[in-house]
Amino acid sequence: MGLTPFVLGPKEGLALLNGTQVSTALALRGLFEAENLFAAGLMAGALSLEAIKGSLKPFDARIHQARGQHGQIAVAAAVTALIEGSEILGSHTHCGRVQDPYSVRCVPQVMGACLDNLSHAARILQIEANAASDNPLVFTETGDVISGGNFHAEPVAFAADIIALAVAEVGAISERRLALLLDTGLSGLPPFLVRDGGVNSGFMIAQVTAAALASENKSLAHPGSVDSLPTSANQEDHVSMATYAARRLGDMCFNSAAVVGIEAMAAAQGIEFHRPLQSSALIEQAIGTIRERVAFLEEDRLLAPDIEAMRQWASRCDWPQALTALLPSMGTHSVE
Repeated sequence: MGLTPFVLGPKEGLALLNGTQVSTALALRGLFEAENLFAAGLMAGALSLEAIKGSLKPFDARIHQARGQHGQIAVAAAVTALIEGSEILGSHTHCGRVQDPYSVRCVPQVMGACLDNLSHAARILQIEANAASDNPLVFTETGDVISGGNFHAEPVAFAADIIALAVAEVGAISERRLALLLDTGLSGLPPFLVRDGGVNSGFMIAQVTAAALASENKSLAHPGSVDSLPTSANQEDHVSMATYAARRLGDMCFNSAAVVGIEAMAAAQGIEFHRPLQSSALIEQAIGTIRERVAFLEEDRLLAPDIEAMRQWASRCDWPQALTALLPSMGTHSVE
C-alpha cells in the first residue's frame, strides 16, 4: 500500500491494545454511517410526505418552539426547507383531512430525538478519541506510574447503544411510512403503487423485506452495555461490551439503509402518479438521483438489484446542505 510502518515507542503497544481505541474507532464508524442514514431517512420522509400529499401544518415552527427540543426544532426546519415550493403539496393546502398518521406527522419529534442521540454520542466519542485510556498511566511531570480504570469503555458502549436506538428508529418509522404508501385507503395512491394492481404485486414484497429488516434491528438494538461476563479469575469482573456494541452498528445501518432506500424508491414511484405537478426543487433533485439507479416500476420485476441500489443511495453522504447542516460531525447541531 506504500505506507511506512509505524514504529511504536515505549508503552505505545500496550496503550493500543489495552485502551478503548478499537471500540472507539468502530463506534465512530457507526456514527458516521448513522449520520448518512439519518439524512437519507429525512429525505425519504419528505418524499413520502409529497407522495401522500400530506399536511404541512405539523412542521410549523411554532409547534416545535413550544416544546423546545433542539433536534425536533432542527428537523422540522430541515423538512420545511426540503419541500419549499412544492406544487404537489400546494395543490393540497385546503384538503379536509385534519391529521396524517404519526409516521408522517411526527417526523420532527421522532427524527429530532434520533438527532439528539447522535449528537450526544458524537460528543462522547470525540472526547474518547482524544483520551488517554490505557493502564497504567505515566505522569512525566512527577514520574508517577498510577494504575486506574480508564481502559473501561463504558462511555463508548453507552454511546454505541444510543446510536443503535437511533438507527433502529430511523428504520422503524421509515417502514411504517412505506406501509402507508402502499395502503390505497390511506395514501390515495394506486394499491401497492403499481398500475394493473390485480395483475402486478408492485411494492408488496419489498415492504415485507423492509418489515423483516426493521424487525431484525429491534433485536440488534438491545443494549450491549447491560451485558457483562467476568474473566481473568474475576479480576476483570465487569466489562462494557463496547466492542460488540459498536461493531453491530454496521449491520444495523446496513439494514436500516435498505429500509429507507425502499421507502424512497416507493415514494418516488408515488410522486409520479401526481404528474404533471412538480415537487420542490430539492425533492425533484432527489428523485433524479433515484432514477439514475432504478426505473419507474411499470410492471413486476426482480426488485433485489433495485433494493441494493437504493440501499447504496441511502448510505451516501452527498446530501443537500439542509440535511448535512444537521449532522453532528459537521459541528452545527448540539443538544447542549
